[in-house]
Amino acid sequence: MVKAETVELLDLIGNSLVLEDSGAIIKNRAVLQASIHKLAEISSLGSGARQGYARYLIRLAAIAFGAYPASIHELYMARGREEIPHTFTAPALNLRMMSFDTARAVFRAAKAIDGGAFIFEIARSEIGYTDQRPAEYASSILAAAIAEGYTGPVFIQGDHFQVSAKRYTENPDAELNALRELIKEAIQAGFYNIDIDTSTLVDISKPTVAEQQTLNCTLSAMFSEYIRAHQPAGLTISIGGEIGEVGGHNSTEEELCAYMEGYQLALQRLSPQSVGLSKISIQTGTSHGGVVLPDGSIAHVNVDFRTLYNLSRVSRSSFHMGGAVQHGASTLPEDAFNKFVESEAIEVHLATNFQNMVYDRLPEDLKAEMYAYLDKKSAAERKPGMTDEQFYYKTRKNAIGPFKAKTWQLPDVIKAGITQDLENQFARLFESLGIMNTRHFVEQTIRPVVVQPSLKFFLTGLAGEEDVSDLAD
Repeated sequence: MVKAETVELLDLIGNSLVLEDSGAIIKNRAVLQASIHKLAEISSLGSGARQGYARYLIRLAAIAFGAYPASIHELYMARGREEIPHTFTAPALNLRMMSFDTARAVFRAAKAIDGGAFIFEIARSEIGYTDQRPAEYASSILAAAIAEGYTGPVFIQGDHFQVSAKRYTENPDAELNALRELIKEAIQAGFYNIDIDTSTLVDISKPTVAEQQTLNCTLSAMFSEYIRAHQPAGLTISIGGEIGEVGGHNSTEEELCAYMEGYQLALQRLSPQSVGLSKISIQTGTSHGGVVLPDGSIAHVNVDFRTLYNLSRVSRSSFHMGGAVQHGASTLPEDAFNKFVESEAIEVHLATNFQNMVYDRLPEDLKAEMYAYLDKKSAAERKPGMTDEQFYYKTRKNAIGPFKAKTWQLPDVIKAGITQDLENQFARLFESLGIMNTRHFVEQTIRPVVVQPSLKFFLTGLAGEEDVSDLAD
C-alpha cells in the first residue's frame, strides 16, 4: 500500500495502527477504540479511494484487534447433532439505520451477558433502500466491535438474498447473474452467512408439493454450489434455504421434506462433495414489518409455535440441520420471544422494531423533513383510504438511504439517547432468547479462520443501484 494514500486516515486514528506487508499491528488499542468511528463515518459517507481505504483499514484493524468475520455453520450443525442444547435462539439483527452506533449497542448488550450466538444481517432489499452495500455494512459492524472492545467471531449475514419473481420471469439469466454478483460481493466483504431465498418461485399451480418446490430447491442448490466455489479456503459458509414466502400460508412438513429432498438431489448432481444447508426458513403466521392499523398501531400477530417446533425437529432429525428459522418477528410482544426457545427455533430475524424505535426518537424537525420527502417521492404508494400513519409506516424505510448522512451526524446527546434505548431493548431480547453464556458454545464449535482482505476489492467499483421494491426484507 502506498503510504501517501493512507497517511491521512492513519493520522485520523492517532496512528494507533501500523501497516505491514502481512497486515496491521495495533500500537495503541485504547486510541484505536476511541477513534475508529472516524473511519466508519468515511466508510459510510465518503467516496472513491478514500472510502475504500477506510473500509480496508477497518478490516485490517479488526483482524489485529481480534474481531473477525466468521461463519456460524459449525455451531448450527452441532445443534443439529444434539451436541448443543436447545436453550437459545440466535437473534439475527437487521440494522437499517445508524448501523455503526446500533451495532455498538448490540455488542454492549452481548458483552454484559457473555453472549456469542447473535448475527448481524442485511437483506438484498435493505441494501438498496438503506444505501448500504455489503462492504459498508460489514465495516460498520467490525468498527463497532473495535469501539466496544468485542473480540472473537462476528457473524455477518446476507438475509433474503432473494430472486425477484418478476425479473426472473422477464429475464431469468440476468436476475440469477445479479444475485450471483451480490453473493460474490458479500463474501469478499466478510459475509460468511448467506440466506438464499428462491421461495418466490414456488409454483402452487403445480399438482404436487414436490413439483411446486422444484424450481425453489434446484436454484437453491445451484446458488449453494456457487457459494461453495467462492468461499474462502478453510471456511464453510453457513447457508440457509427457504420453503415459503413470509406472509403466505403456514409451512408444512410435506413442503419441508419436498424441498430438502429435491435440494439434496440437485446439489448431489451439481457438486457431490459440497456441504448443504445449516438451517431452513419457514412461514408460521407473521408478516414482514407487521400490519399497521389506521390509528398507527400494529395488528396482533399469531405465530404458530407448534409448526415452528415440529419443523425444527424434522429439520434436525431428518436432514441434520440446526433447525428452523423464524422471520418477521420483531413487532411481536416482548413476552412472546421466549416461545422461540421453547419451540427450538435455531434463529429469529428481527428488523422493523429497531427501525421504529429510531424513528420514534428522531428530532421532530428531521422526521418532518423525512416525511416531506416521502410525500413527494413515495406518493405512488399511498393507496385510497390509507391514513397518514399507515402511509408513513409503510414507506418510511424509503427515506433511510437519502437521509443516512443526517442520521450519522446527529448530535452525540441524541444518538446516545437512541442507542441507550436500543441497548436496553437488545438486553431484553437477548435474555428472552436465551443467549446468555452462549459465547462458550461459539468458542466450543467455531474454529478461527482469519481471511485477509483484498485491497483491490475495496477499491473497485461495486454494483450499482437496483429496484428492490418487490423484494422481501
